[in-house]
Amino acid sequence: MDDLAGFLRTRRSRVDPASVGITVDSRRRVEGLRREEVAHLSGVSVDYYVRLEQGRATQPSEQVLDALARVLCLDETERDHLGRLAGQRRRPAKAPAARIRPELLQVLDLTAGAPAMIMNHRMDVLAGNRLAQLLYGRPLPGLNTARHIFLEESERGLYAGWETCTLDAVGHLRLAAGKYPDDPRLASLIGELSMGSERFRRLWARADVRARTHGCKAYRHPLVGLLELHQENFALPDESGMELVVMAAAPGSPAEDGLRLLATLGADSGNAQAAVNAQVRE
Repeated sequence: MDDLAGFLRTRRSRVDPASVGITVDSRRRVEGLRREEVAHLSGVSVDYYVRLEQGRATQPSEQVLDALARVLCLDETERDHLGRLAGQRRRPAKAPAARIRPELLQVLDLTAGAPAMIMNHRMDVLAGNRLAQLLYGRPLPGLNTARHIFLEESERGLYAGWETCTLDAVGHLRLAAGKYPDDPRLASLIGELSMGSERFRRLWARADVRARTHGCKAYRHPLVGLLELHQENFALPDESGMELVVMAAAPGSPAEDGLRLLATLGADSGNAQAAVNAQVRE
């Protein structure tokens, strides 16, 4: 299925006709907007919009994309994703190689009071500090958090907000698939998750996109209990596709006490540079 066509169809089905001034009655059987309604409201011909949804139209202009975004009530993240889908045949981004600079590992070790990791666009953990390793209870290189969330049933209890985590993971992978359509490892991961998780299949079919920037994350650690943390995602400007993820506890909170206790329980663990390979190549 054409990604642009599928995205337009799913967004159209979620728009409340009343929100764009269309009066409906009980006889209406269409969920969301009709194709002709989207076309009229966007100022394009019905034939052209139909061809867009069928994957047969040429690349739409920025003006058309802006109009569609307005009618379909897209937020900024979804509008950016729409633009990438519309132009991906012409300018597909290549999957970035991940070579972690030693200085980045030093940053991880300096972030001693909060779990911190470096992740790529596939949600692979490339490196992490000691507290992050203690939080997950396993070596971090080789861990893919999307696979961990959806496929490792024994680990599901770690995520206190598991359902929200699944929404975030699928939304992120959707964005990554739009940006890196020619990444075979990303395609393989999506296929693996689709085969192994019915929830992933259902969420993937919704075509939702989410940018990972910041928010609350709650973990139910088997040794120290509930940890309610604030997560910040920092895109690394010199390392395309990678980001630094830091999970901090509010000062004076039970989560701060829990992280301190977790650190003491793992006091003999090595630092980030001992725990990971300084140069991760893909």
